[in-house]
Amino acid sequence: FSFRKLWAFTGPGFLMSIAYLDPGNIESDLQSGAVAGFKLLWVLMLATIIGLLLQRLAARLGVVTGLHLAEVCNRQYQKFPRIILWLMVELAIIGSDMQEVIGSAIAINLLSMGTIPLWGGVLITIADTFVFLFLDKYGLRKLEAFFGLLITIMALTFGYEYITVKPNQEKLLQGLFIPYCQDCGTPQLEQAVGIVGAVIMPHNMYLHSALVKSRQVNRADKREVREANKYFFIESCIALFVSFIINIFVVTVFAEAFFNKTNADVNQVCANSSSPHSSLFPNNNETLEVDIYKGGVVLGCYFGPAALYIWAIGILAAGQSSTMTGTYSGQFVMEGFLNLRWSRFARVLLTRSIAVTPTLFVAIFQDVEHLTGMNDFLNVLMSLQLPFALIPVLTFTSLPSVMREFANGL
Repeated sequence: FSFRKLWAFTGPGFLMSIAYLDPGNIESDLQSGAVAGFKLLWVLMLATIIGLLLQRLAARLGVVTGLHLAEVCNRQYQKFPRIILWLMVELAIIGSDMQEVIGSAIAINLLSMGTIPLWGGVLITIADTFVFLFLDKYGLRKLEAFFGLLITIMALTFGYEYITVKPNQEKLLQGLFIPYCQDCGTPQLEQAVGIVGAVIMPHNMYLHSALVKSRQVNRADKREVREANKYFFIESCIALFVSFIINIFVVTVFAEAFFNKTNADVNQVCANSSSPHSSLFPNNNETLEVDIYKGGVVLGCYFGPAALYIWAIGILAAGQSSTMTGTYSGQFVMEGFLNLRWSRFARVLLTRSIAVTPTLFVAIFQDVEHLTGMNDFLNVLMSLQLPFALIPVLTFTSLPSVMREFANGL
């Protein structure tokens, strides 16, 4: 084992792990904490482990064959299934991009104390295009460093909320290691399904299988291929462990502070803290329902304005990072399935236009409730797209004709 070699292979796994930290994920985390307390942490852990195993298969496919998943699909499938797979993955990428736009718009609105309206935040996210293209010009290694910075910002901001709220450690460990959900009903089951849909992103497998190609590996040398597989797997373990810890921060903060709270409880605290957002919570005894926007507001009411701003910075970092991985996925998918080579600028402009248009209409003509409701719908959409990525990954990595002696034996 060599740390120098591990450092040389470090990068693709952290870019891939961004999909485990996008705004849709954060929303799923905080809702599961508020609705089920600590009881669904084991679902989050299992979903992350399953995600790691699938990402490992995707990375192995790229390392062994020298082709990414979309290119292998192009070679192995007939035209009709190929087009269907491409359309499904594109739908997942656009859905992910919409979640990024929604998260960034809400974060900008919170940071500006409502001065910048939601539709203004949506328009500002168009600037992400130029940030991405500017960084991309300097090469993948610089982009990987930038992603590392964004992950660090998320770890620090959500870690701050965790330290401020001080969740019960005993309940945390019970939730992680006891796969049981006492007194759970339909709302908790919905959250459990939502966690799986939010954690395992279909387009992420296409992305990871392509990113590993950025490292030079002599595929004629079995020892070198085996070594590359080993270091990419170690890096993926580290990256997904970091993302898992950040997800735990969010779940446990909302489980500790807002599980079993009513709207009246929060309304009273917000009114006492002179929060301008207390009207968001009607003065009734219904169970509190939170989303990315309300989550920041209630943290501000209970733990001071600093908690609200730090929350918004974390959401903004999550949003900014996920747009770039979505663009990379789209680039690889289009090139692989259609043999169509577009400039990055054209590709970003297309996906961003498709994502911004419906989000902008909802932001202008509806309120933040509908915008975050859209986020929940997109998490469900991701769950539905999952088989269209799982079937090719599991099929090709088990075929000796594709993977030679590195075929998965299951």
